[in-house]
Amino acid sequence: MYIGVDCGTQSTKVVVLDVEQGLIRGEASRPHHLDEGENGRREQAPSEWLTALKGAFFEALERAGVDAGQVRGIGVSGQQHGMVALDAEGVPVYPAKLWCDTETSAHNSELVARLGGEAGCLDKLGLVLQTGYTASKVAWLRDHHPEAYQRIDSLLLPHDYLNFWLTGHRVTEAGDASGTGYFDTQRRRWRLDVFAEIAPELDAQRVLPRLLEAHEPAGVVQSAVAAELGLADDVVVSSGGGDNMLGAIGTGNITPGLITLSLGTSGTVCAYSPASVVCDNAMVANFCSSTGGWLPLICTMNVTSATTRVRELFGLDLEAFGDRVASAPVGAEGITVLPFFNGERVPMLPEASADFLGLTSLNTTQANLCRAVMEGATFGLRYGLELLGDLTAGASQIRLIGGGAKSAVWRQMVADITNTQVICPVITDAAALGAALQAAWCDQRETGVTLDALCERLVTLDAQSKADPDPARVAAYQTAYSRYCSALDQRHGHADSLNARGQ
Repeated sequence: MYIGVDCGTQSTKVVVLDVEQGLIRGEASRPHHLDEGENGRREQAPSEWLTALKGAFFEALERAGVDAGQVRGIGVSGQQHGMVALDAEGVPVYPAKLWCDTETSAHNSELVARLGGEAGCLDKLGLVLQTGYTASKVAWLRDHHPEAYQRIDSLLLPHDYLNFWLTGHRVTEAGDASGTGYFDTQRRRWRLDVFAEIAPELDAQRVLPRLLEAHEPAGVVQSAVAAELGLADDVVVSSGGGDNMLGAIGTGNITPGLITLSLGTSGTVCAYSPASVVCDNAMVANFCSSTGGWLPLICTMNVTSATTRVRELFGLDLEAFGDRVASAPVGAEGITVLPFFNGERVPMLPEASADFLGLTSLNTTQANLCRAVMEGATFGLRYGLELLGDLTAGASQIRLIGGGAKSAVWRQMVADITNTQVICPVITDAAALGAALQAAWCDQRETGVTLDALCERLVTLDAQSKADPDPARVAAYQTAYSRYCSALDQRHGHADSLNARGQ
């Protein structure tokens, strides 16, 4: 048995993968509390992740009917970019600032300028710093909480922190490290001179975790934790990775030609590349994969987080919300939503707020507002998909994951808006499955088992989830998307160069 853990923004999920039988034997999750404040502050206590992991672990094993002694390996996926700053005792000096925290926007702009603008960032890092990345969080902590900053002994990411708790080792891998802002994604190494610009008082050689190759183990579960969880003494912990990287594994997106699109709290679109990609747009992140290759992607910050706000505003459960969306016409009778409740990364608008445009006394209905916010979140993902250019232009299928992928209405909407067939893996929480697959690969690699073979056998697609684009709706959505792009340009000055392609 192999355990896959996915520590996300809203919860930690655990799955129990039976590799021999080729199935998920059990799964469970536990929620997290998100601490939100003024100026875009979004933080969490890392101790909540540990509590959630342990609770979900025991429940998943119980549901699976499996004894912890049968577990051979654990893989951990984590929300990217979060700053987990630890003191010499391994205790956080400050709550984890998360990927969706935009309080550090000014620090990010200053760092980009000091690194030579977008061209300098691309040269040094292979990507352009974004507000969500870890770098500006460290710079912010230095300015606002110098006493905490001075106690930093290690700088980890969320998945690194869980690996540290499991193994006692402070390590990371190239996929998740790509999102720190002080890692060279082209050459797969820390960029110590960039780190010195961010945190000149800290010794990078001491505070940055040791880099692993994707197939290397982070270690074995340390004895105290093994005893607490009921594990054997030799349970391997794989290198793990960011949720986008492990989600790609969980959809089988480890060779060229596939698109993985996630409808989670945030949204991501990614495609595997065997080589580093030189991007001509600052919004495309040339991240490494957690399989030894690269995973260029775009990320939008408002997907289920946006639909949830409108759903809860009306007091609707998920089924009722879906019914409202389905009852409204394509284009929501002229309502356009720019759903930037959390600011936005693609396009780069960290300080933006949400807009509901085109409201009249006739079209302002609950159903139209529900549909418009879902359409707005999906238009943002199409905007990002087109930025990936040739990497995704020839793809015939989108593999859809995340909580939103469970909605048949949303699956059809993605197919119609992108004019591409959509299908879900049987396991839509793909990051946890990807983590378990990586753990199996790490444990069995010396016996000749490959990750390709594991994915081919264990990543199965749900034929009933397939959605093909409808020509009439595709045409209607082109009009609605043009309206979205025009609104984006008018409100924020983002010229509609994408829509000019006439796609």
